[in-house]
Amino acid sequence: MIGRLLTAVLALSLLAVPPAAGADHVPVVPLVPGKVMTVPGWRMQSSAVATQGGAEVSGARFGDRSWYAVPARSTVMAGLVVNRKYPDLNYSTTLRDAVNPVDFAVPWWYRHEFAAAPVPGRHTFLRLTGGVIARGELWVNGTMIAGTDRVAGAYPRYEFDVTALLKHGRNAIAIKAMPADPFRDLTVSFLDWSPPAPDNNMGVWRDVRVATTGPVSVSDARVLTALDLPGLRSATLTVKAELRNNTEHPVTTVLTGSASNRPLYHIVSLAPRHTQTVTFPAITVHEPKLWWPAQFGDQPLHRLDLTAWTSHGLSDRAESSFGIRDVRSELNSTGARQFYVNGKPFGVRGGGWASDLYLRAQPDRLAAELRHARDLGLNTLRLEGKQEDHELFELADRLGIMLLPGWECCTKWEKYSGWTDEDYRVAGESTSAEAKRMVNHPSVLGFLIGSDNAATARVEQAYLDALRGADFPAPIIPSAAAKTTPVLGKSGMKMDGPYWWIPPNYWYQDKLGGAAGFASEVGSGPAIPELDTLSRYLSPQEIDDLWRDPDKPQYHLAKKEVFAKLTVFSAALTQRYGAPKDLRDFLRKAQLANYEANRAQFEAYGRDFADPVNPATGVIYWMVNNAWPTLYWHLWSYDLASAGSFFGAKKALRPLHVQYSYDDRSVVLANTGLAAVPGLTVRATAFALDGRVISDKSAAVTADANTARRVLDVPKPDVSGTYLVRLLLQDAAGREVDRNIYWLSTSDDVLDFPKSTWWYTPTTAHADLTGLQNLPPAQVSKSVTYQRDGLDVVLRNDSSTVALSVRADLRTAPGGAQVLPVSWSDNYVTLWPGESVTLHASYQGARRPHVEISGFNV
Repeated sequence: MIGRLLTAVLALSLLAVPPAAGADHVPVVPLVPGKVMTVPGWRMQSSAVATQGGAEVSGARFGDRSWYAVPARSTVMAGLVVNRKYPDLNYSTTLRDAVNPVDFAVPWWYRHEFAAAPVPGRHTFLRLTGGVIARGELWVNGTMIAGTDRVAGAYPRYEFDVTALLKHGRNAIAIKAMPADPFRDLTVSFLDWSPPAPDNNMGVWRDVRVATTGPVSVSDARVLTALDLPGLRSATLTVKAELRNNTEHPVTTVLTGSASNRPLYHIVSLAPRHTQTVTFPAITVHEPKLWWPAQFGDQPLHRLDLTAWTSHGLSDRAESSFGIRDVRSELNSTGARQFYVNGKPFGVRGGGWASDLYLRAQPDRLAAELRHARDLGLNTLRLEGKQEDHELFELADRLGIMLLPGWECCTKWEKYSGWTDEDYRVAGESTSAEAKRMVNHPSVLGFLIGSDNAATARVEQAYLDALRGADFPAPIIPSAAAKTTPVLGKSGMKMDGPYWWIPPNYWYQDKLGGAAGFASEVGSGPAIPELDTLSRYLSPQEIDDLWRDPDKPQYHLAKKEVFAKLTVFSAALTQRYGAPKDLRDFLRKAQLANYEANRAQFEAYGRDFADPVNPATGVIYWMVNNAWPTLYWHLWSYDLASAGSFFGAKKALRPLHVQYSYDDRSVVLANTGLAAVPGLTVRATAFALDGRVISDKSAAVTADANTARRVLDVPKPDVSGTYLVRLLLQDAAGREVDRNIYWLSTSDDVLDFPKSTWWYTPTTAHADLTGLQNLPPAQVSKSVTYQRDGLDVVLRNDSSTVALSVRADLRTAPGGAQVLPVSWSDNYVTLWPGESVTLHASYQGARRPHVEISGFNV
């Protein structure tokens, strides 16, 4: 038998299948073992229009030419948008006014035809890589192969043997997607993140594939890695896979392949219709090339390739990439969750991720957003019930961004008391499917089985069984809130807010969302874009209302009442910076407010990461991006433009960084790398607004690895009102490594913590920053050098006054459209008289864009 197998391996030649007769205008599926075809697109129609039954709709040559042509992964709304059914749904209240939700109260049909030539002895499967939202019927060539009792929920994956149903020539697949309700179904929703998708994301949102194998199928190939800690001199790789006998007869198979170029070989005998987990002998790798988060090192990826052979030749194959790394977590002495990557303490500095509102597959946009995250210096993205598809995980692997997925709050996912036996099944299948999809991705930091609440004992056990059954290799955490479950115990996390505006010194308090422990979702709420962005999404009246009538609800704020108005933000802006005189004044002050608030959040958590008494082990900014254009909860706006929110956070997240503390006036040197950096000098200078030096101190320091420490203090100045502090970090050669500018007040913001709510803490007194609006106009010159990878712009302050928050922007021509997206080395910079700074911009599209300069007083 073995000899015949090896002979077949050597003699195998793959046969191309020619198009079947009558297969014009439809793709041909080569039914060759190991080959998988992703359905490239669908025809889609409402069942109110296509009233025929499934047997007729899934018949070959059914007339669907009048249906909507939609992409491979397409919810109903996504399909209608791509067919230009509606005007711009991002603008003003169009999403509310132009879409009739009645259209989605009935099922919708998806249909696809392909040509094939079935071959005896080969097995063809219909695979759903994710569920049908909210549930579905699957039909092939007039036969229903699964109904809504089986295909339910957004995340389970399914595989059906359709070999007996395939015909020589034209074949048809039809899927009937049922209406969705996030409080009735285990699906995907957006809560208060944005307006809901009118269709509640019903439809086919992940790939559907047609796969062919021989007698034996290979699935879920995975590599489990174990490191020699703390030395990191060797790693043990354990390769596992599932083998399934698709026949009614015993089969012997040879499973061969390699993992990280180490050969694999195993002979397996399978009983009829039996599935077996195959575990190869462990592989020891000496001096392994380890995968690290970007802040710690490089991201080498290795290959896993497996092929199953039988006496009939090649039967199936599986391949994947993986990284060699170790992720662990524990509760520290204060009960906070602390993560470790390859044995090194890992301070999570992350953001909450939002998928597209219609769950569209947009690889180019996804790549641009993850580049923004890497450019910012974020090291983690939290995925709350929106796990995206394989592209996000692959990008995160390559970019060194950790991912913290888990289930969402507040919908059916956490309404445990109303769960049925079907819900337990679907939840377990969903978790198993996601775990199997993530198991080889080194970017996965853990899995949150709950968000705002703790799972019941039965729910927790269902999740644990699914995760452990898939060999999920990262920590499993009971909740993103401070909850406790029967098996996993305490979460080690907190979810105390805020979600709306608070002053910078809030983050330095050891209360609620302040810098202590692990905060799983916190942020300062409103994030006001610049005028270009506002004009893309808001009407002139809505833009005017931002500063003239902040008590008026805005559709591009949240539907939830506490987040529907800019009242709190506007009142603080007026008290701290002075009442806006016009739109331009409002926007320039809003950028300063967003910059300082977001910078403070990340700096506070960075400073206290290694605090010996109450360390701040992690923080997730709420949120990093938007599902749809909004005026809150983002670090970059929906059009990928970056404003004050972005650059305040980017400043705080620099890998070698000097920063000011709002609580004790200390100057802190932070280093997020794994190597100490000696020979540095920190200088802190305080200035009156007229340019007079109030204090000037410096210190020679070493930036210790993966920690932060206080190195100086800034004396309280003998002035009244507003003043400025400049922090400079220089290396041994006198080169500037980092600069950081603060606008401060001799009077502090005062927080009323006893009156805190779940969403914010009131402020009873405000810092006085009104002096900034009296700064004289500054003159800043620029010189631009174009390069292959972007451009450099040198900014120089040619005036006798400080130039505050100077912004560089790229346009197609003077006064032309913005060039987006752009990655800036820095922006919203402040220059004293005679100072200059060089900014680098990387961009796509425009050949030699125009550089436009503006600023708070420029």
